[in-house]
Amino acid sequence: MLLRESVSTLRVYAMAVAGQINTELVACLQQQGINALGLAGVDGRLLLARRKSIVRSLTPEGRLQILRDDYTGQVERVNDRLLRQLLDAGYTPVIAPLALSREGERLNVDGDRAAAAVAVALQAEALVIMTNVPGLLADPGDNATLIRTIPAERIADFAEYAQGRMRKKLLGAQEAIQGGVPRVCIGSISLLEVLNGVGTTIESSYSSRERIGI
Repeated sequence: MLLRESVSTLRVYAMAVAGQINTELVACLQQQGINALGLAGVDGRLLLARRKSIVRSLTPEGRLQILRDDYTGQVERVNDRLLRQLLDAGYTPVIAPLALSREGERLNVDGDRAAAAVAVALQAEALVIMTNVPGLLADPGDNATLIRTIPAERIADFAEYAQGRMRKKLLGAQEAIQGGVPRVCIGSISLLEVLNGVGTTIESSYSSRERIGI
């Protein structure tokens, strides 16, 4: 089920993600000695998105419903120049998933897909997508069914295992790989552990050959 993102719900969402959540993350990073800087995608036209004209969703009864006048969007452009300037100045940007439309409207964008767009724009070596489960599971109810590795060219073959929010995470991973990011890691432990393979790793064959020196 998908809830309509009206002007009023967008206002509440913006207060949460760009206010409380973003500042909490920045404070946590600062406590660890990381010079984090909180931003929303609307700042400096950091994330530009296309507003979705209609949004299709299923009701609890399984009926298709079409939502219009919805304030959700899909990121089309990232201001990588601004991000590079901040990184070069020693800051670690923490970006709330709010984008700006061509008409200057605020839009709610999916955080995982926005992260993928940023990774592509920065030509990142890897993208880490954190979640509350160990990674992609063959059986969502059994952590022992963790799928540890997925060849990049076979992401679509594993889409059937993605349930709920994991669908968007896998879609974000696919968009990152298609955009040239050689490696995407999905997991729930620490950032370093996920990067080291504790979770699901999606990797291009080119990246694998490069790491082993072939």
